[in-house]
Amino acid sequence: MKLPLLPLLLLATAPAALAAPLPIDLAKSQLAFVSKQMNVPVEGTFRKFTGQLDFDAKKPEAAKARLDIEMGSVDAGSAEANAEVIRKAWFNTSQFPQASFVSTALKPLGGNRYELAGQMTIKGKTHPLSAPVTVKPAGTGQSFEGTFVLKRLDYGIGDGPWNDPDTVANEVQVRFKLVTK
Repeated sequence: MKLPLLPLLLLATAPAALAAPLPIDLAKSQLAFVSKQMNVPVEGTFRKFTGQLDFDAKKPEAAKARLDIEMGSVDAGSAEANAEVIRKAWFNTSQFPQASFVSTALKPLGGNRYELAGQMTIKGKTHPLSAPVTVKPAGTGQSFEGTFVLKRLDYGIGDGPWNDPDTVANEVQVRFKLVTK
């Protein structure tokens, strides 16, 4: 009697195992931004971030995502810029070493396109954020790609003389490609 029960248990638990959150493959993923200083584009990336994505195209409403970004891993284009943006006026990494995004909803837009909504926390300030996302197969995992605009002043990024949006634009374009393992 035990032999027929084992295959049934394996079948019953297989969907749950397949739906487990998948970790992000940092080597294949990218988190980049473009800000403007005196109307000149300044590109940068974050080199270290972790997260998990739980996505089933058949049940997108059940999707969950979490992304944690090490703010000190910023590459703003030069050693001088990197040293500046981790200071108190910008990311204040000594007090806020990590930013995070936690999803709250995923809405299908048709095909492999979705609208992802969630809460973004930077420097202890949390605000709602949404972004269009395209999902594609990527080897044995999936690729989640999108772009959104983040308003830096909502998070207190760029205090003092950097608070003026004529000097540094308030809108920062963020591009992401997150590939699961």
